[in-house]
Amino acid sequence: MMRHFAPPWWARNPHVQTILPVLTKVDRPDLSRQRLELSDGDFIDLDWLDQPKAHQPIVIIIHGLEGSSESHYVRRLLNDCRRQSICAVVHHHRSCSGETNRRARSYHSGDTQDLQENLSQLRLKYPDSPLLAVGYSLGGNVLTKYLGEYANASLIQRAVVISAPLRLSACAKRLESGFSKVYQSYLIKQLQQKTTAKVKNPQLAQDMPVSLSQIPQLQTFYDFDHRVTAPLHGFDGVDDYYRRASGMGFLQYIQKPTLIIHAADDPFMTADVIPTAEQCASQVIYELHSQGGHVGFIDGGTPFKPRYYLEQRILHFLISQEA
Repeated sequence: MMRHFAPPWWARNPHVQTILPVLTKVDRPDLSRQRLELSDGDFIDLDWLDQPKAHQPIVIIIHGLEGSSESHYVRRLLNDCRRQSICAVVHHHRSCSGETNRRARSYHSGDTQDLQENLSQLRLKYPDSPLLAVGYSLGGNVLTKYLGEYANASLIQRAVVISAPLRLSACAKRLESGFSKVYQSYLIKQLQQKTTAKVKNPQLAQDMPVSLSQIPQLQTFYDFDHRVTAPLHGFDGVDDYYRRASGMGFLQYIQKPTLIIHAADDPFMTADVIPTAEQCASQVIYELHSQGGHVGFIDGGTPFKPRYYLEQRILHFLISQEA
């Protein structure tokens, strides 16, 4: 029987919910890596847990900003998939698998092209395997946008979206205030390091929209996205990027069963990411919890060995095909 989410007394704070999972990572199962060459000459890496047998579903895991198969939430889901003999594959965004991608462009919150290329290859190679997907945070926004863009033509049969920043502008503003600035600073430093490496690469430097001296000045997501993300990916500035890449406007077009999970106390977001019933297609199930933080949802255990709600909820929806 599936548990309902209720945080223990010691994990009711949103920052505990958000940070403790990072500090109490579980071991990661062994994975095999596949490099997928993309149509524009770049690549992404896929990390496989097992290989699918005939008619066995494949769970595609799409990580968040600067995440990977090493992320705490990915490790936990992979472990649960292994225990249930479910085939899973981690879809890395460009430059997130431990090796810098070849082009100046990288990835962004609305980048559905690479996901579609991966899904198309999976469909060709495993035509009898249902494709299921879960997207976390930025990866959840990418997945939402993909499902809405492709509607009935989506190659994904069922999907779960976790802690997605469905209105990017509101989330960028939220991360500029209070304790949330700590999360912004941590992530911006990683983005600055990758941008610096590309500016220092003679083959890429001429295509980069900033100089080495300008990179340290980009201290907020709004600044970074305006000076780097938007121009690198064909947007007319940050506002155009946030408007066109946000998942909120695509919810009404989703035609495949999709579960979306948010926490009202998510320190990365505001109430602007919470859709109304009218904004969601009939295939969308929206689950809003008063607590849970950002990709947290600790619902038991101890502070040294937390128990989580997400994995059992994700696999129940994807595999049991129940609401």
